[in-house]
Amino acid sequence: MANFAKPDVPRFTVEVYQNEFLPAGGRDVNAIVTATATGGGTLGAAPGLAAGAGAASAVALMVDCSGSMEYPSSKMRHARDATRAAVDALRDGTRFAVIAGTHVAEEVYPGGGRLATADDRTRAEAKESLLNLRAGGGTAIGTWLRLAERLLASVPVAIRHGILLTDGRNEHEAPEELRAALDACAGRFTCDARGVGTDWEVKEVTGIASALLGSADIVADPAGLAPDFRRMMEAAMGKEVADVSLRLWTPQGAEITFVKQVAPTVADLTARRTDTGPRAGDYPTGSWGDESRDYHVCVRVPAADVGREMLAARVSLVVPRGDGGATPLAQGLVRAVWTDDTAASTSLNPQVAHYTGQAELAEAIQDGLAARKAGDVDGATAKLGRAVQLAGASGHADTAKLLAKVVDVIDEANGTVRLKARVEDADEMTLDTRSTKTARLHQQHPPAPRPGTG
Repeated sequence: MANFAKPDVPRFTVEVYQNEFLPAGGRDVNAIVTATATGGGTLGAAPGLAAGAGAASAVALMVDCSGSMEYPSSKMRHARDATRAAVDALRDGTRFAVIAGTHVAEEVYPGGGRLATADDRTRAEAKESLLNLRAGGGTAIGTWLRLAERLLASVPVAIRHGILLTDGRNEHEAPEELRAALDACAGRFTCDARGVGTDWEVKEVTGIASALLGSADIVADPAGLAPDFRRMMEAAMGKEVADVSLRLWTPQGAEITFVKQVAPTVADLTARRTDTGPRAGDYPTGSWGDESRDYHVCVRVPAADVGREMLAARVSLVVPRGDGGATPLAQGLVRAVWTDDTAASTSLNPQVAHYTGQAELAEAIQDGLAARKAGDVDGATAKLGRAVQLAGASGHADTAKLLAKVVDVIDEANGTVRLKARVEDADEMTLDTRSTKTARLHQQHPPAPRPGTG
């Protein structure tokens, strides 16, 4: 493990958890990479690091103002209150804008194709302008995102972030238009997305957050919007380093099979690789504050005989420099050792086993809910039963509680369940939206001992 941080910047560390031992001819090496940033400070003085404090941050708030926000009428009122709470949480010096989203995108504050600078006066003006938010029109989320990107790109800041609220389906633009907007915005800013009520599409909201490296969640009761918006903005204000990438280098003959973020949520980054040189590629992770995330890396190495060992991959956290290069923040190594000790080569590293189960849990929930929606009772029962079993085995109490609102649990250990005859839309959508949230394995385990060393 190496740490390259300079004074007064967040200190990044990389820890690798794996069973490095393979049987003769074995090829697949699995590792959990824990990346952690702690102890931020004044970032502007650190060359090569993108700072995010104060004037180095910009935020665009996108509020759904389509006609459905008027039903019930309290929904629009709660949306205004939530936006006020987010504005109140803006740090002085942060650049910001408020966008009203319908079938078009409209600048509510400050207007004129520009961003305001947060202080007591502009926060008060922005909150006053929210009285102009009125429900009416359709929903074309791609137009909201494109306007947010243009506004955020208009100022020379490092960290650009969006917060998006919707209560309905994206009915006034084609799916490929939203996809094109997401492609255009990816890497330009990060975005948290929230669905309020139960008339929106889970895959649309989670797809926005996934593409833009943000969080997604449901706020079934509009009264809960204000505290949720405040928490999102406070988290955004805590981001200090932008455009962090996970860089993987592999030796000749080795290749990356997949890269997945597995905590705090499951997100497949495999297809998002950008080649950065011979046998090296970067996977985007977005902006960081004081936090820790886990990644599952699988490397396929050339088969070898007993007694051979090799470096399977070098894992680094990097940020871009102005000259086109990258500044390393921390580094870890993934190794492969071939052995004839069956106990060593078949031992599952606890971290790898835990997160493999968490990824399976997310997939089982999503597949089970899809089968239920399609009327496949047997398929839904089998998948959701497996999800109950995995949630119980991994101690994921929050997910277990959500599953219990969709199925009657007969035997948790064996995954025996019965579909509930009646399920509230909010309960099903909450389970679906939060299916990718994972429970971390808090007890860190050292690497498996070498054969013969005890």
